[in-house]
Amino acid sequence: MNGLSTAKQKWLGLILAAASLAAQADYPDKPITLVVPFSAGGPTDKVARDLAEAMRKTLRTGLIIENVGGAGGTLGATKVAKAQPDGYTLLMHHIGMATSPSLYRNMQYRTLDDFEYLGLMIEVPMTLIGRPSLPASNYAELQRWLAANKGKINLANAGLGSASHLCGLLLQSTLKLDMTTVPYKGTGPAMTDLIAGQVDLLCDQTTNTSGQIEAGRVRAYGVTTSKRLSGSALDKLATLQELGLRGFDVSIWYGLYAPRGTPKPALDKLNSALKAALRDPEFRKREEALGAVIVSDARSNPAEHKRFVDSEINKWAPIIKAAGQYAD
Repeated sequence: MNGLSTAKQKWLGLILAAASLAAQADYPDKPITLVVPFSAGGPTDKVARDLAEAMRKTLRTGLIIENVGGAGGTLGATKVAKAQPDGYTLLMHHIGMATSPSLYRNMQYRTLDDFEYLGLMIEVPMTLIGRPSLPASNYAELQRWLAANKGKINLANAGLGSASHLCGLLLQSTLKLDMTTVPYKGTGPAMTDLIAGQVDLLCDQTTNTSGQIEAGRVRAYGVTTSKRLSGSALDKLATLQELGLRGFDVSIWYGLYAPRGTPKPALDKLNSALKAALRDPEFRKREEALGAVIVSDARSNPAEHKRFVDSEINKWAPIIKAAGQYAD
């Protein structure tokens, strides 16, 4: 504003401020881009599409899904961290938001500093499954098979930083048993090879495993949460804690984020729309059918969401460090 008088500068500032307030009051007045940091067709993509449909009812505008896969979700997260903070670019990410700081040495964003936290939405339990030809029909038999085959066990995952990779790390740590990890480029090819008998085990989300278990294509050994999945198709499947793996409790949580500096009126509207989605009967029915648990506690609020992610960073850091699995 060089060359303008002080009075004119003040008037221009007031005009710009008024325009900004008006824009915030009208927010959103165009579609919102929801970045999913994984490929289309995967579990995160499915949850995002269900959420977008539910939030649209409150926001009265479309949420356009943009899949930005790669580097364990960090490419998509980087895009959102560097996006214009106007409320029109959001990120939906899972537990990888908390594990990436330990897995990746050269991330282009700071997890706790470069985002506005909007709230958690669901938690998805995981299941330990095996190839159909595995000579163990239950967990007790699996324990004996694991003991007899040390050094020869293959554990599949969907790639570094994936839910199945993290569950596999915790499983090996709890069992105090090293397995040969076989990373794939996604859950689809990992599941295909498991069904074909090319790998032995996989620990993955119920959103991926429920259908295969019900169809009898894989062997199911237990769920990873502290309680059984009542009300789902897997309600008769015991927890791994029940079966002897004390302290083994892991689920994959999903949260919503905006770039740091997004105006508070927009953040408030987005959080209200998120909470409305969590109460939406259609959304709840879709997620609960897959064994997912709708978040109903304070973690659906921004401050508690951020505190929870901070605690998860501290939880997973020593597990990842002990495994020594990193990426640049």
